[in-house]
Amino acid sequence: MVGCIMKLQSISRSLAKDLGRLSFDAPVTHVYNPLQYAWEPYRQYLSRYGAAPKEVILLGMNPGPWGMAQTGVPFGEVTLVREWLEIEGPVGAPERLHPKRPVLGFACMRREVSGKRLWGWAQKQFGTPGRFFSRFFVANYCPLMFFNASGTNITPNQLKVADRKPLLAACDRALAQTVEELQPRYVVGIGKFAYERALAALKGRDAVIGCVTHPSPANPKANRGWEKAAVRELEDIGITV
Repeated sequence: MVGCIMKLQSISRSLAKDLGRLSFDAPVTHVYNPLQYAWEPYRQYLSRYGAAPKEVILLGMNPGPWGMAQTGVPFGEVTLVREWLEIEGPVGAPERLHPKRPVLGFACMRREVSGKRLWGWAQKQFGTPGRFFSRFFVANYCPLMFFNASGTNITPNQLKVADRKPLLAACDRALAQTVEELQPRYVVGIGKFAYERALAALKGRDAVIGCVTHPSPANPKANRGWEKAAVRELEDIGITV
């Protein structure tokens, strides 16, 4: 167990270092890497909940501005990270901070809707983190956030091809290494982008690759009842919850 957790930490450190060497052209003006400035709560997340094996990896795309960007935890809505996952730690700041996208760490009062839905479902369905993480693990494919000059979020699939190619190569490699350590039976993309990257990065592996609806409030389907939709989609893949 300890060896796996240390390996996951090493994978994350290496990914952060690899991505730190990259540069991104316009319209990207600001890049946030929570694996650097919010490493301590992310380290706690891996230490508490990263023991192998896992039945299911739930794979997000990249951090949200009021979730992982604040707490270092994937889909890491502040209240649920602190009160349910029982994780809290010092959070620094990106090297270049956008004035419209502050990083306040665990003092952030905004709630990340996607994280509230995902972790709220886990809490309601499983009761305790121990029960949830005995089967599941939540990860983000890409740990970086991108903003343009006005503070608008730029998702990885919106990057220029020349910028996207080395980013995807590094993230594909880290995902394959993570799957090698956790040995999941299923890897489930939360949204189409994560699903497609899992298909590309894990080609030839035994894991079943599936997809569930993203819990973002920008997704009309999620706003009509994300929990029921996600449970139904998980069951269609073969995952009983």
